[in-house]
Amino acid sequence: MSSPLLNVVLASVALSSFIFAKFIVNFISSRLSLRHVPGPTSTSLLWGEEWNLYHDTPGSHYLEWHRQFGKVVKFRGACGHQILSITDECAVAHIVGAEIYKFPKPDGVRAWFQKTLGEGILWVEGKEAHEKQRRSLAPALTQQSVRNFTSIFYETSGQLAARWTTILDDSQSEEVEIEVTNWAGRFALDTVARAAFTYDFNLLSGEPNALAEALDGLTNNENKLSSFYMRALFWIFPSILSVGKKGKMIRATKAELGAIARQMWQDAKSTGLEADLTDKTLMTLMLRADASSAHKIHEDEIVSQMRTILSAGYETVSAIVAWVLYELAMNTTVQEQLRAEILSLPADPSLDELNTQYPILNSVILETLRLHPAILENHHQAAETTSVPLLNPIPGSSVSQLVIPKGTVLLIPVNVLQMDPEIWGHDAHLFRPERWENQQCSRNLFAFSDGPRQCIGKRFALGEIKALTVTLVRQFSFSCPYEIEAFQSFVIRPRVKGQGASSLPLRVRRV
Repeated sequence: MSSPLLNVVLASVALSSFIFAKFIVNFISSRLSLRHVPGPTSTSLLWGEEWNLYHDTPGSHYLEWHRQFGKVVKFRGACGHQILSITDECAVAHIVGAEIYKFPKPDGVRAWFQKTLGEGILWVEGKEAHEKQRRSLAPALTQQSVRNFTSIFYETSGQLAARWTTILDDSQSEEVEIEVTNWAGRFALDTVARAAFTYDFNLLSGEPNALAEALDGLTNNENKLSSFYMRALFWIFPSILSVGKKGKMIRATKAELGAIARQMWQDAKSTGLEADLTDKTLMTLMLRADASSAHKIHEDEIVSQMRTILSAGYETVSAIVAWVLYELAMNTTVQEQLRAEILSLPADPSLDELNTQYPILNSVILETLRLHPAILENHHQAAETTSVPLLNPIPGSSVSQLVIPKGTVLLIPVNVLQMDPEIWGHDAHLFRPERWENQQCSRNLFAFSDGPRQCIGKRFALGEIKALTVTLVRQFSFSCPYEIEAFQSFVIRPRVKGQGASSLPLRVRRV
């Protein structure tokens, strides 16, 4: 072997050995630093707790572990990497509050968003970069902007109700079974496209749509083993997101979203929307920024944001809508009380009226969000070795600080926070909307996260969900003859027990 080549080989071996040795040192150091934190014994040397978390009822293990071990729990993921599950009030406030930028999304989560959506607001990290992107989106999602979108919410809600009426007419029966999750997804995607980008996919016609199918196919087939392997390993090997059929599906979905976003952008640029000063849609605000030399936005950034808004508006809202209708179907007394409230007031109320004049509606929505958060886990990673304050010391310790090693993945289980008997009472596991008569409960709702990185689309999502619920409950009644279970896709969705993809067949009849 020639001397230069030998030197290269030796240098490569030395570098690899150094990196491996550093990994081992950090791995051992991290384990020693957290050895006092309690948690379950790993059930698998290779997969840790990932297999059980993936295949059992979403969030059930978090509830069990926190009951057994306290507010801070340590468990292992694939290949032995440590994860901290934290529900301590002070620690959670510290992580998602003022110190949020010291706890970015884990590398694997960021890689997921980059490969599916691009470098938009869900991907970006760092205070300056995040605040810059948030400022570009926030004006289109203020309370006033959402007020202006309310008519769109009712239009798409009315289109969905009309389709269901047609289905009932065609069936020539008083009652028909409708698969709700499909229609919830179409409603959500149509609504966000029209309100944010002045674009109509016409999904509520019921015709096939490539974008809806791509989004559904990417995140609604999580019963496959390939999805488990990817979910278990992407925390430590983000490159796995590019591998196999799942990797191909991710690339195809990103390309489909990107092609549609670019077409929407080019169409909007040719219309002169930016000249309409009364138009506050996200598309118009981006057009104005693009026309300003001082705030020029690169098209790739615009497309990434459009992908993000479309995907986030589709995934979370469609899941929440399905769970709202499920709970109403299962709780007929609540459904009747809500219908009486809706029928006692004028049709198509304003956003402010929806928020203030419909106590039962608001209680139903909040209670559904409490029991069925669309995003089950709020993930972070320690950018540096740091300490967080604890309201309750680790059992067996009097120390009110927890030192977290650099690179440790942190998990805030939303369902544990929202089903804590100390806050919600002994019946925290039950659907009981009347608990929201005490509005103090609202400060403990974590379904949209909290702090500087709280979901920017919260007002938009709640507005469209309320408008749809009012529209449907006014015209139809619902019942569910099937046993429904929650399952983990990208969000937590309902399905008929034992089935693969999401499904919520409800029996629907006219009121």
